[in-house]
Amino acid sequence: MSEIVRTVPPVPAPVLGRIGERVRRSDAVPKTAGEFAYASDLSAAGMLWGHTLRAPHAHARIHSIDVSAAVGMPGVHAVLTHDDVPGAKHYGLEHSDQPVLAIDLIRYFGEPVAIVAAEHPEQARRAAAAIVVEYEQLAPLVDPERATDVVRRVVIRHGDPEAEGDVTVSGVYELGTQDQAFLGPESGLAVPDGEGGVDIHVATQWLHVDRDQIAPCLALRPEQVRIHLGGVGGAFGGREDLSMQIHGAMLALHTRRPVKIVYSREESFTGHVHRHPAKIWAEHRARRDGTLVNVRMRILLDGGAYASSSSAVASNAAAFACGPYRVPNALIESSAVYTNNPPCGAMRGFGAVQSCFAAEAQMDKLARALDIDPVELRLVNALAPGGRLPTGQEITGTLPVAEVIRRCAALAEPEPEELPRDAIRLPGGAGNTTRGEGVRRGVGFAVGFKNIGYSEGFDDSCAARVLLHDDGSAEIHCAAAEVGQGVADVILQTARTELGSVDVRLAPGSTATVGSSGSASASRMTWMAAGAVREACRAALEERERRGGGEVDVERVYRHPPTTPLDPETGQVTGERAHVAFACAAMKVVAEVDVDLGLVRVVWIGTAQDVGHAVNPLAVEGQIEGGTAQGLGLALMEEIQTRDGLITNASFTDYLIPTALDVPPIVSELVEDPEPDAPYGVKGVGEPPTVVSTAAIVAALRDATGLELARVPVRPDEIAGVA
Repeated sequence: MSEIVRTVPPVPAPVLGRIGERVRRSDAVPKTAGEFAYASDLSAAGMLWGHTLRAPHAHARIHSIDVSAAVGMPGVHAVLTHDDVPGAKHYGLEHSDQPVLAIDLIRYFGEPVAIVAAEHPEQARRAAAAIVVEYEQLAPLVDPERATDVVRRVVIRHGDPEAEGDVTVSGVYELGTQDQAFLGPESGLAVPDGEGGVDIHVATQWLHVDRDQIAPCLALRPEQVRIHLGGVGGAFGGREDLSMQIHGAMLALHTRRPVKIVYSREESFTGHVHRHPAKIWAEHRARRDGTLVNVRMRILLDGGAYASSSSAVASNAAAFACGPYRVPNALIESSAVYTNNPPCGAMRGFGAVQSCFAAEAQMDKLARALDIDPVELRLVNALAPGGRLPTGQEITGTLPVAEVIRRCAALAEPEPEELPRDAIRLPGGAGNTTRGEGVRRGVGFAVGFKNIGYSEGFDDSCAARVLLHDDGSAEIHCAAAEVGQGVADVILQTARTELGSVDVRLAPGSTATVGSSGSASASRMTWMAAGAVREACRAALEERERRGGGEVDVERVYRHPPTTPLDPETGQVTGERAHVAFACAAMKVVAEVDVDLGLVRVVWIGTAQDVGHAVNPLAVEGQIEGGTAQGLGLALMEEIQTRDGLITNASFTDYLIPTALDVPPIVSELVEDPEPDAPYGVKGVGEPPTVVSTAAIVAALRDATGLELARVPVRPDEIAGVA
């Protein structure tokens, strides 16, 4: 096996804290100093460069692929098509419906058609460009309302869906396609082991499920494919699906040399899944006192060309459609459909973002119709332990909805700034062309919640391995992917809490040294990794005590309480719970809107979040700030633009994400109400801020303008010219 070189070596800082202590992240200094080794920094002796030829059409039939010109080009060592896939031709996260390389049909813009390996990346790119593909263009299906092929349809019937109230409000809401927009593009290095197997070093979220998809396509046994976690530059769900893994491995095994693939920014936009765009029809019925009587909602999610995780997203969108409120009657229909638009899958918030945007807009409409304060309306209906969800599941753990509402509402927003003021302090910043004459101020409020962990009967587990050495040190093995969320430090804090040792080291994540830890997604990793490491540490100490000393090597697998599927006809729980636990958040936003220019400035954000028990309060605050920034992006600027299925803004020049100038001061209140079933009472914290922030920000814009603003991102032309 070739020696892997990290061209920029990591410089880890020790994490000395234990559970509950404020600890600086171990990767904070290396990342800010440019010393952290990302997957794109990897190299190996004799390394080739891979490149992917992608389809220029959203829908087409392939008549022929001619690689002859590419094969003979200087420096080229391999040109492979679907005919060269040694094993299964398809893979997929939940359904094996995606071809390794396009076979006869193109189903989305950017679908991989052929792969090339060459001595230099430019040689690989030129060889790919020399491949001649004869396409017959077909009319793409890009309107999800016309789609007839459904990935999954979830219907939740609760109580009497026809129950009437004294007041009814309705609305139609839309969300555009958001990209995860991680700064580190897809990248990895595949190294043949000389014995028919391969080692893949890659930026990913789920090492073992990558392996389980890759091995059949390579016609290899799982143990012949070893996945090692490369440095990850952000993920947010976009790395759950495979990117370069199979392609790099195919090229490496074919050439018998290491092959590195790094996507360009444009290729990254076309090469990974996005957040599902949605259209939502909602109707809320309530009594005069504000008590909710009935919620009816129809949710349409555009899943794009392949299934990815659309099935679970459709379920989550339905499950959280009513918000964290007591709703005695409901009819919720949620469908994810296939189109020829870019594939969609996991992204932070995972279906709950879409539902929360619509549900919270409806709560504000209801408050206006009833002339009730929006915060008071939410308190009147707040869900609490012992209450039931529309799926019939009882809340058996903690869910302090009323507490987060009160704590958030009590946060003091800043006083308005006087005019005139510096342009940088106005909507539009330095590019503003007014002195603030058209600026109006608004305050918005929203509440949201989401499940923690995987659901509906998924056998969710996490493995950890602990090695105790004679010198008193400990080594922890866990394949939990550190994707920027801080799970590496959670593991170290857990180990130090249990072992009482300062000298604890975390080994690199790999399928070769420890069992599966599951995915770094669904706000599950803190809970699951802490549980696994705690059990392994305790078992290791017991084993050492039994032996009377010596080297100890123990592996344990942790599972949370079991869940069961929803009834496919009624959407009701078939056991005690479909979701293992929940977390909620409330957010108050102050925004300024220049109604002459349609420009927006988010001035201040205050939030209170249910965090169970904070493993590291400093890291929790960072997750709240980052998640809020992504929700701000969806509210105001982030949207993948397509024309007939073709992405037209695949760059950070045209796809806008929030910068330091866009993100306001964020005040965080941590509501600690330990979850009884979780290790140390913890809950995941990464998703609730994103779930609630888009709804809260747009609520502030509505308050400032009086406009309905039923679609995000809100565009300047939808605001400009308000009387």
